Amino acid sequence: MNSKDPMYSWHLSLRVDRPVEGCGVRPHAYMYGKKLDSDRDSGHSSHNKVCKEPPPNHEFSYRWFRGPLVEPCAYDGCPRRTSFSPHEWSRHALGGSGCSLQCVSTQSSLYKATFCNSSCFVKAWKTQYTVTSDVPQAGRTSTPQRRRTTSYEDDDARSVDSARSGMSSSYNPPGTPREVSVGGSSTNTPRTSDLSGGYGSHEYNGQQSGGEEWVEISHAQTYIPNADDIGRKLKVEAAAYSVDTQELLMHRVVKTDLVLSRTPDPEKRNLVTTKSASAGGGARFRIVTYNILAEIYATQQQYPYADLWSLSWDFRFQNIIREIVDVGPDIVCLQEVQADHYESHVYSAMHEAGFEGVYKQKTRQAMGLSGKVDGCALFWRRTKFHLIESYSIEFNELAQRQVQTEMGLNPRSEVGATILNKLSKDNVAQLVVLELAQQSLASRTNRGEPSQVCIANTHLYSNKDCPDVKLWQTLHLLQELETFVMARGASLPLMICGDFNSTPDSAVYDLLSRQAVHPGHPDVNIANDENGPNVLPDVMSITHQHMLGSVYSSVLGEEPKFTNYTMNFQGVLDYMWYSTQSLRPLSAAPIPEESVLLRHGDALPSTQYSSDHIMQISDMQITGGGR
Repeated sequence: MNSKDPMYSWHLSLRVDRPVEGCGVRPHAYMYGKKLDSDRDSGHSSHNKVCKEPPPNHEFSYRWFRGPLVEPCAYDGCPRRTSFSPHEWSRHALGGSGCSLQCVSTQSSLYKATFCNSSCFVKAWKTQYTVTSDVPQAGRTSTPQRRRTTSYEDDDARSVDSARSGMSSSYNPPGTPREVSVGGSSTNTPRTSDLSGGYGSHEYNGQQSGGEEWVEISHAQTYIPNADDIGRKLKVEAAAYSVDTQELLMHRVVKTDLVLSRTPDPEKRNLVTTKSASAGGGARFRIVTYNILAEIYATQQQYPYADLWSLSWDFRFQNIIREIVDVGPDIVCLQEVQADHYESHVYSAMHEAGFEGVYKQKTRQAMGLSGKVDGCALFWRRTKFHLIESYSIEFNELAQRQVQTEMGLNPRSEVGATILNKLSKDNVAQLVVLELAQQSLASRTNRGEPSQVCIANTHLYSNKDCPDVKLWQTLHLLQELETFVMARGASLPLMICGDFNSTPDSAVYDLLSRQAVHPGHPDVNIANDENGPNVLPDVMSITHQHMLGSVYSSVLGEEPKFTNYTMNFQGVLDYMWYSTQSLRPLSAAPIPEESVLLRHGDALPSTQYSSDHIMQISDMQITGGGR
């Protein structure tokens, strides 16, 4: 071989999120190569190797194994000895640390005992005693009168967040075709697409410690832990095969943390009813609005106080969908619904729960892979409503219209491009007209009462330094709705729900609630040299014809203290607005007290509340006439 021929270092990366009962666990596996200098020592481990060529096209096969029951903590008084609830295993419950500790003192009765956190270790240390050197190590106890149960460990199959992991000694060496069996282990591993469960469990013949038994449980790429897995660790083995030759290129094994039980059901949120809730006979419906926090924003950098596993979409989705379905809504307005998750998770789950829906993603490009962009989703219960009309509003398109038509500017000119750049934030809104599925739900004594309702769902720009952009979006949304509603009869009931990213002292709130903005409001008196060009019309022209009320303010007498609760911000950003002439709020669910929100975390999201926003719930009644 020519010494100048390039060499490549192949690497196989494999990571798995913490498994929780009922939540799908998907391995994050990828194989890549790095070109090496001829005189460079690449180093070698069980998950990298040096080859003459870069890695070929490849595909992965997976095997899952269930381990034995593991004693989670050697301290007798630890609640995690008997509970595997995510609440008990969060960093918040562990005193801010997710790291386990092991006693290494050979003279202590706690030698090799493992504790879930430092607090349990300190408490257990008070009960330890000195062990003489002639006492056999196997006969020691982790705590007085308690034998330590040792969990499976090896040098290269570590916890889910480890950067290193190893290979099963039973697996065939790289280069072995799938059809060949080496060491009694068949490599004819079915591809993920061919596996849907239904095969028997098999003992795992790989490296073991202390006679522990690992049982093979699945060949699928995604595994959903069940009740049998709780309190045990899982192993996943990923094998990369050449697409062309079907030869095994590399493989790797990682072991997960202990499988946790499903999160307890959310606490029931009682509704506060108005005094007039029993009056009138118009049709009633329950509506909710909820920013569910898209995965692309749920990062450890943004929420450092939350466990990484509690931020994973598979874990949060189960909590979110249960929370929504549990309140029995008829109409659901969601924001920050990721496009790929709407297709893979949200729509199917809501459809199974009896809903139909529409989706509108933001107009920007995906963040990386296809589908990594969020948007709005609107659902209605099929037995309650039928869809009559559905439209979407793109604020970027409205900005183009303003620059070209209303302002008469060339969008490519310096002024036109500057205004477009300021207004084009990719936000969208949804608009549907729903009709009662059973006309008898309308008042039997007044056939003139409306049987239709118009629902708008939106998510406005989030930057706190751009209140003028949010006000512009709100004004144009109201103008679009005004045109839409008037064309269908002024009595068409209207609700506008969503995340407005605006507090009750903002100009956005004033415009929605008072139909105008005070000329002295700070949001309309921004220095243009610091905030770019002025995009708002004369303040006296910032108005609309809708007579709107805030559901929560109307029912509870004031807006909540917060609908968004993070370490950096606590305040109201979400609202449900209704046309006061044709709708009446009957009830609203108060936002949980701060002490309740912080019971299982320092802020939101947490193991109990899987979004940084809190869902708003209300019962509404159609009261208007004339349609």
